[in-house]
Amino acid sequence: MDWLITLGVLALALPSLYLYTVSVLATRFPTLRNKRICLLIAHPDDEAMFFAPTLLALTRPELGNYVKILCLSSGNAYGLGETRKKELIKSCMMLGVHKEDDVWIEESPDLPDSMTATWDATKISNLLCVPFAPDLVNKKSASAKRPANAPTASIDVLITFDRHGVSGHPNHASLYYGARGFISALMRDRSGWACPVDLYTLTTVPLFRKYMGFFDIVATLISWALHTPMRDRAHPGGLVFLCGLGAGGVSTAWRAMVDAHKSQMVWFRYGWITFSRYMVMNDLRLEKNAV
Repeated sequence: MDWLITLGVLALALPSLYLYTVSVLATRFPTLRNKRICLLIAHPDDEAMFFAPTLLALTRPELGNYVKILCLSSGNAYGLGETRKKELIKSCMMLGVHKEDDVWIEESPDLPDSMTATWDATKISNLLCVPFAPDLVNKKSASAKRPANAPTASIDVLITFDRHGVSGHPNHASLYYGARGFISALMRDRSGWACPVDLYTLTTVPLFRKYMGFFDIVATLISWALHTPMRDRAHPGGLVFLCGLGAGGVSTAWRAMVDAHKSQMVWFRYGWITFSRYMVMNDLRLEKNAV
C-alpha cells in the first residue's frame, strides 16, 4: 500500500510543481519582445507538433512581437497538399498568429516532401532572401565590393530546427543549413557590422527524453543553465518556453493537431501529442556562430 500512496502523492505533486515552474519562467526567464519573428518549417503540422510552445509564448499580445510562418512544402507526399495548406492556416490561427496572410507556403520542385530528400541549403537561403532581404536579391549582379551600409532585413529573429531536425527528418535538418546560409548571405562582405537577424534553433534531445512529456522539465532546465551563454536581454543566448496544462497551453496545442490537422491524425500521432515533450516545452539556442 505504501507504494500506492507514494504514487498518489507524486501524481498530485508533479503537475503542481510543473505549473509553478511555468509561472516562474513566464515572469523571470528571458523572452523576446517587440520583435519581427519568422518561424521556418518544412511541412504543415511542424508548427504544432514541434513549435507549439514557442508560438503560444511569443504571440502573447503583451510581448509586442509580430510572428510569421514560412513553410517550404505543402506536405504533398500522399497527394494531400491542398488540404494540408488549409490545415496549416487553421492551426496557426489557433496558436496565436495574427492573420492568415502571415502564414504562407513557398513550394519548389527542388524541395520535395520526402523522408529521403536533403534540401539544398542555397535554395532555402534564396527563398528566405526574397521576402526578408530583397536587397540581396537585387544586388546579386552588382560588384562584390564591400557595401558601405549596414546589413538590413525585414525580420529580427529567425526560428527553425537544429541540425538534427528533432525527428531526424532530412527536410527538417536542411532548414538549419539553409537558415545559416541566409545569415551568412546577410553578412557577406560586411565584417564589422552586427547581424540584424538572430537565428534560434530548436534543441534535439535524446530519444528517451523526447517522450517524457512535462517530466522532462528538470533535464531541460539543467541543460539550459549549463549551455546558455550570458547575453543581453535583447538577444538571449537561449530560450525556454513551457505550456500550461489548460486553455492557451497544452490543450490548445492538442487542438491545433486534432482539430486543424485532421488529415494527419493517424493512430501513432495520438501517441506523439500525448507523450512528446515538444508539445509542452521548447528550448531554443541562439546560433552565435551562424555567420
